[in-house]
Amino acid sequence: MPKVKTNKAAAKRYKVNSKGTIKRTSANGRHRLATKTTRQKKSRKVNAYADKTVEAGIKRLLPYNN
Repeated sequence: MPKVKTNKAAAKRYKVNSKGTIKRTSANGRHRLATKTTRQKKSRKVNAYADKTVEAGIKRLLPYNN
């Protein structure tokens, strides 16, 4: 049986927790921060979790992190 390749773009963006939930970084926290309020910038620091609807697709891209 051949090895299954990991999608490297997905491996850099997502991490799988011990429970199996997928952790991701929050969007809109890299640039143009001068126009955002302190509250918005603070909320971008916290990591978010991937939605249940896309979780199966992400796990297919990361075959050895399940």
